[in-house]
Amino acid sequence: MGNRIAIYALTERGAKVARKLAALISADSYVLDRYATKNDIPFTSLKDIVADKFTEYGSHVFVTASGIAVRMIAPFLKSKAEDPAVVVVDQEGEFAVSLVSGHLGGANELARLIADKIGATPVITTATDCAGVPSMDLLARDQGLIIGDIGLIKHINAAILDGEQIPVYDPDGFLDLSGFSEYFYGVETVTGLDSCSCGIVVDWRRHDLSKKVLSLYPRCLSLGVGCRRGVPADEILELVRSVVAENKISFESIFCMGSIDAKSDESGMLEAAEILGLDLKFFSAVELNEIEVINPSGMVMKHMGVGGVCEAAAMKLADVKEIFVPKTKSTRVTVAIAKVASR
Repeated sequence: MGNRIAIYALTERGAKVARKLAALISADSYVLDRYATKNDIPFTSLKDIVADKFTEYGSHVFVTASGIAVRMIAPFLKSKAEDPAVVVVDQEGEFAVSLVSGHLGGANELARLIADKIGATPVITTATDCAGVPSMDLLARDQGLIIGDIGLIKHINAAILDGEQIPVYDPDGFLDLSGFSEYFYGVETVTGLDSCSCGIVVDWRRHDLSKKVLSLYPRCLSLGVGCRRGVPADEILELVRSVVAENKISFESIFCMGSIDAKSDESGMLEAAEILGLDLKFFSAVELNEIEVINPSGMVMKHMGVGGVCEAAAMKLADVKEIFVPKTKSTRVTVAIAKVASR
């Protein structure tokens, strides 16, 4: 399916709303077979089609009663960090109700978009939106930060709603809070959060924090890896994990892994990236030779035609000219880490 939004309709009037919406917001319209036209995807059981499609789409719109939508999606809900957006629209097209995953999933935005497109009233019930104050999960998402413990979000948002100012430790300035000074204030050290009712740390480093402090991880580190032919994934992972641990790095802050294209068929390299959950990008020798590395290798130059693989690949990914964690090597693997420029 090319679209990320699925719309479901059970009645003839609902089908008309679904088709109109599908055209306006680039969605797939699933319509009960007796009311389906050539532009719809027909189904015979809403329960079965939702079960089949729930994880396939990023957003779901039910042109049904809210109760029907709730019963259909209930078995598949996991958490606010994973659930897709769910919006309910009545068959008259008068209301667009944000039902599930209002912030991280984007249901609030989708409800407003639908309302704007068909002249409906958006119904948003998340507390921060109703109160007109910032939501921490939305701020983190919009600025590309990874949320550590999603369960702490409700405590941060509750404190904001109660009128508290939240202390934030953000040494590299990855969280832009300009315009929100009445809700947040900066602290110089992590220990400055110890006496506070709650707090936020925005950092690529691993910290020992109290349970009341929320960690947000900037995606700012790139991983460069080199290896000899036939090295298994376990050997690559062992060195990567060792380097990450020694430098007190949070894995959540690593956004990509890179190497030379001569290794693009290395099963160990491919498997290691998959286990780490990282996209793997390969560069040609010409591209890597554009980067000046601090630890060149004559052996690598002889066999690969480049001065170095791991440092150059890491810097290429981060688009920087200095390495952050220089090459570390085991018997058959090399690893380096680069860091994107701070704000």
